[in-house]
Amino acid sequence: QVQFAESGGGLVQPGGSLRLHCAVSANFGSISAMAWYRQAIGKKRESVASISRDGLTLYNPAVKGRFTISADNAKNTVDLQMNSLQSEDTAVYICYCDIIDNSRRTGYWGQGTQVTVSS
Repeated sequence: QVQFAESGGGLVQPGGSLRLHCAVSANFGSISAMAWYRQAIGKKRESVASISRDGLTLYNPAVKGRFTISADNAKNTVDLQMNSLQSEDTAVYICYCDIIDNSRRTGYWGQGTQVTVSS
């Protein structure tokens, strides 16, 4: 069983900042990577940023330089620091993790947290 605890979403003015937090608990396997995705109304889900257990990070070009992903492997948590937020960043942000169990990798999704950028 995999459980997600996401927090940090909310309403922020353009140019503001938010920090998202996600804690994952799983009673099997080990987490190999974590990520944040987002889905805006009427749009497809897209990757925002990812981080491997080795610390390798990847960013969507739309957020590079404004967002920073970080993880605590010991606690199975991942944070997303979002700065210089724009209205286009408005979306449900969804935590994601890959778990390897018996050499098989499976992806799991959190429930999501709403981020609204508006004046």
